[in-house]
Amino acid sequence: MSGERKRQGAGEGATESLRGLAAVDEVLREPAVAALLDTYPRDLVVDAVRAVLDRLRREILDEGRRVEAGELTAAHLAPWVEALLRRATTPSLRRVVNATGIVVHTNLGRSVLPDEAVAAVAAAASGYSDLEYSLGRGERASRQDHVHDVLCTLTGAEDALAVNNNAAAVLLALAATARGGEVLVARGQLVEIGDGFRIPDILRESGAELVEVGTTNRTYLRDFEQAWTERSRAVLRVHTSNYRIVGFTAEPSIDELAALAHARGAVLVDDLGSGALADLELFADEPAVRESLAAGADVVTFSGDKMLGGPQAGIAVGRAATVDAMRRHPLARAVRIDKLDVAALDAVLRLYLDPRHAIERVPTLAALAAPLDEVERRAAALAESLSALGGVTAEAAPSVARAGAGALPVAEVPSAAAVVTVTGVEADELAGRLRRGEPAVVGRVHDGRLHLDARTLRDAELADVVAAVRRALET
Repeated sequence: MSGERKRQGAGEGATESLRGLAAVDEVLREPAVAALLDTYPRDLVVDAVRAVLDRLRREILDEGRRVEAGELTAAHLAPWVEALLRRATTPSLRRVVNATGIVVHTNLGRSVLPDEAVAAVAAAASGYSDLEYSLGRGERASRQDHVHDVLCTLTGAEDALAVNNNAAAVLLALAATARGGEVLVARGQLVEIGDGFRIPDILRESGAELVEVGTTNRTYLRDFEQAWTERSRAVLRVHTSNYRIVGFTAEPSIDELAALAHARGAVLVDDLGSGALADLELFADEPAVRESLAAGADVVTFSGDKMLGGPQAGIAVGRAATVDAMRRHPLARAVRIDKLDVAALDAVLRLYLDPRHAIERVPTLAALAAPLDEVERRAAALAESLSALGGVTAEAAPSVARAGAGALPVAEVPSAAAVVTVTGVEADELAGRLRRGEPAVVGRVHDGRLHLDARTLRDAELADVVAAVRRALET
């Protein structure tokens, strides 16, 4: 029999078997499904029934799935309908326990907010607030008022503005200062910042024209001078926070770039990216916002949810004339910061008014600054608890953690992990079961064993991890 005749025969058999498939009305009359109408709207239940039936038809007709007659009955399909409804009405965003060792994990939501910020978000979300209202004057105000003064205090800037992310801050800065003109950027700083977004793309959308200066590894002030034309409006310096060029390198200082730009009636935009304000040894090589402003940068931009440890936000601080031009630009409305992020950012920034308190209270800083012996104690405690489970072998071992979020790319943070093996279960399978659990636990597999890094775990989460492994063993 030819292949075509075989497929035709299989199709005929599938069509024949589907004649016994329960109809929509029949499934709706099934007692278990009818009971769902007391919980869910009828239209939603009907849609779920149709979706289950359509999926089964496709599996049989298109994928050649073989089914028994009992699988086509309303009673057999009822649990699938209930599961689909439960999934459709359950919020998609789930809690994850981060055991990867990456502190600011972009895919897991970046920075964990301090309790003060969580309380501020809850207060702003659960009722009305003075977001854009002056209680003293009884009239409209700006949402920027809540973070303006504290940002200026912390950075020494004349003016400050918060938008919804750092890419938006860079876009707004360039649109407000260089639209229709040229922006000079060192070739080695034309970075991709994640998810395919690139500095040249952002610059293009600002309405300015990119002028690449120098070479990938060595760029001099004279390269900027030679590239300058009557259309040059700004110099953009981009901190390469997600990679490093080492060896035979050169670049002009921020002071030199500022002097050049100002002498020719242009502005200097300094994109620092990670926004490290805390005085941590780990941040020693990160450019400081205050130093950039003191050197003459007209506007400095950075993220709120990276090394600052706050919510997603883009922060711009600098000279009053430049920041005010950004504030008045039409794009400012399109990229404005949300009220919940304003509340969280306000709370986080105020912790920085006491630097030592910030390192203790901001989870991102606390995780990065935690002494190694504290992390080792946590890893040992987790390993001991896991080893008490039947079939589980766990031991504490040295590990290497990282800051994450494209920041501090070459910095390795000494850490410790609970290294886990389970009899009869491959490491990848165990990791998958933990990811699908509630809460989900995300670790990393290395050399055939599951590593649960304790630098990104909090003491309160250790019991959750143990319970998650116990449930994974029952799967």
